[in-house]
Order: sequence, then C-alpha cells, then structure tokens
Amino acid sequence: MRPPAEPLVRLAAVDKRFATGVLALEKLYLSIGEHEFLSLLGPSGCGKSTALRLIAGLGEPSAGRIEWPGGVAGPNARDIGFVFQEPTLMPWATVFDNVYLPLRLQGAARAAAAPDVTATLAMVGLTGFEKAYPRELSGGMKMRVSIARALVMRPRLLLMDEPFAALDEITRFKLNNDLIELWRSQSWTVVFVTHSVYESVYLSSRIVVMSPRPGRVAAEHRIDAPYPRTEEFRTSTIYNDYCRVVSRSLAVAMQGAAA
Repeated sequence: MRPPAEPLVRLAAVDKRFATGVLALEKLYLSIGEHEFLSLLGPSGCGKSTALRLIAGLGEPSAGRIEWPGGVAGPNARDIGFVFQEPTLMPWATVFDNVYLPLRLQGAARAAAAPDVTATLAMVGLTGFEKAYPRELSGGMKMRVSIARALVMRPRLLLMDEPFAALDEITRFKLNNDLIELWRSQSWTVVFVTHSVYESVYLSSRIVVMSPRPGRVAAEHRIDAPYPRTEEFRTSTIYNDYCRVVSRSLAVAMQGAAA
C-alpha cells in the first residue's frame, strides 16, 4: 500500500496569545493536504483568521510549530497567496496596476509582467477592465481584482479570509462557482475561512469545525460530493444532509464551550 502523502503544511500544537492577553488559539493541530479545498468554519472570534495569518507568516505562534513538509517555500514566499476580507485595493491605481503590484514588489518590470497580469485578469473574468479604477467597480468585481492579485504569483497555497462575506447572495453564489472552477483547473491548495455552513459545504472537500475561543479543532467532515458542483447540488438532498451534519457539529462545539 502506498504511504499517505505528506501534507503541504502542518500546524502542531499551535497556541496564539496576543499582547492583550487574549488566547486566540490553543493546541491547534491541523494538516492541510496538497490540492485540498479546506474550509475553517466557526463562530466569529474563534481564531479562524488568526490561524490563516499564522500560516501566511503574518504573525508568529506563541507556542507550537508550523511545518512545511510539502515543499512550499514557507511564509512570505511566492508559493502563498492571501485574499483578505476586504479587497484592500489601491484607489489611485488601475485594475492592471493593482494586480501587477506583487510582481512589481518582486522586481518585475511592468512590460515583462504584462502577459501574466493580463492572463490572470482573464482567469477571473476581468478582461477589458485593465484600465478601470476601483471606484468604477462593483463589490464583486473588486473582490475579483483582489483574487487576481493573489493569483498573479501562481501560488501553490491560496489563503482566503471570508472574501465573500460582505457581498450579496447572488454575487456570492457566482463567485463560489467561479472559485471552484479556478481551483479545479489550477490545482492549488485552498484554505478558506467562513462562518457559513452552507458556503463551506458547497465549496469544500474537507471542513474543519473550530471551537469558540480559544480555537481548537472540534470536528472534521469530508464532503465527498463530486466536482464540479452546480446549482443542482445546492438544492440536492445530499447537500442538505451534509449541511445538517456540519450544523450539528458546530452546535455541539458551541455547547461544549458554554458548558
């Protein structure tokens, strides 16, 4: 029998205590596999975003280790892309220049980077908007620019911190569908933070339910429904069954914290 592949990244007994004294994470164990679409699901304040930022190198654990056995070059490298809750675009820069920014910071000339920027904008459906400014875009389009900026470096690991939470339902559903297709075609690993059971079930190959602060893994669920996932899946019995099971795990985690 072939031995299981090493995870891309592993969190081992990770704690995170902030200067205020708040313990956000305690003894967090998490393995993230190559090409996985993993959602971190839990209530606000449970440490989901903190875990994502630690993986990205935007902070250091107070205890424990973050290991990279899968060959990623580690935090702050080209191998990792990060999409924040807000698009955080430069309002004075065009769509092209917002997406070009990571390549510019790496020292790439604008002309040399143009093919990669153009191809990435096409990937997220923004061909023709290269010269537009953020003020001219809808909320969904701004988020597409933010995603393109993370993807232009061709990362192996894409970290997404509730990127669609502020969008209307129709736009959110559309971006969910587009994200799945991008993930399937590009073979990234995605870690997606959300507090929506329904979104996590629709997108994920695996869901990690986190307990209220301090965050730990309360439960894990594999979503074995095949891809591509369509609106037919969203209205199916199996989708509703998965949502009930995951909702129950979340409720148990909340009750355990209150006990």
